[in-house]
Amino acid sequence: MWTNYFKNLYFTYKNNETSFVGLGDSTELLKKIKDDSIDLIFADPPYNIGKDFGNNVDKWDDTKKYIEWCKLWIDECFRILKPTGTFYFMTATQYIAYLDVYVSQKYNVLARIIWSYDSSGVQSKKMFGSLYEPIIMANKCAKSSYIFNYKDIMVEAKTGSKRKLIDYWKTPPQPYNTEKVPGNVWDFSRVRFKMDEYENHPTQKPEALLERVIKASSNEGDIVLDPFSGSFTTSAVAVNLNRKAIGFDLNEDFFKIGLRRTGIANHFNGDALGKDKSRKTKNKSKKNH
Repeated sequence: MWTNYFKNLYFTYKNNETSFVGLGDSTELLKKIKDDSIDLIFADPPYNIGKDFGNNVDKWDDTKKYIEWCKLWIDECFRILKPTGTFYFMTATQYIAYLDVYVSQKYNVLARIIWSYDSSGVQSKKMFGSLYEPIIMANKCAKSSYIFNYKDIMVEAKTGSKRKLIDYWKTPPQPYNTEKVPGNVWDFSRVRFKMDEYENHPTQKPEALLERVIKASSNEGDIVLDPFSGSFTTSAVAVNLNRKAIGFDLNEDFFKIGLRRTGIANHFNGDALGKDKSRKTKNKSKKNH
């Protein structure tokens, strides 16, 4: 089935019926995917803030070069996105404005989301420390239809469920709803070292965040792509939710995480693919975002 989505498969990859994991430069691998073929894309690229990913460093010479690189993979993602598809992407707060303007002018921004999280306890004493990361939700154009399964992502409405207030505007008066559709500020804890879902990766995103994205913007059987898979949380959650997943990464260690988390293989080149629970200790903290 995977040949239905790729122009060619001349690169290193492993797959089963529900998941495809590719090893290589994402900007090149994206070019191998056919036009208008992907239902949902979630992209969490390097942020250009100096993180150590093992075999490469997340740092460009200047902001302009980083933004131009981002525009390349963003355009590729929109090329392969179905007309009814949805594209979510992230980057550091100091760069998101450039990409927001670019996507707003060339495509269509549906929502600007804030992922808010708790502090690690170490905050800057020279400025207000960052406790969020931005996410852009977009599609090809304003006239395009898109999936939004709001009933699958309902959250507790605190006014209705806890305060037991009555809505007197309704006839007859009745209690406020106990559930509501989430707004654009999402409160999910960051992935910590001792959590069960933790993988040995410096920028792992929480499963709960990806679960909301995938439930809201895709249906069972749809194709979900993450071009910068890292810890392969997107692919793992997609498979668990009965979607089909495509994930790419440049780092062979992360590629092997993808094989294990999606159930493709438990060995690679003769080595068992066990979970590495060691802690990353050489990664730099976020800078100015």
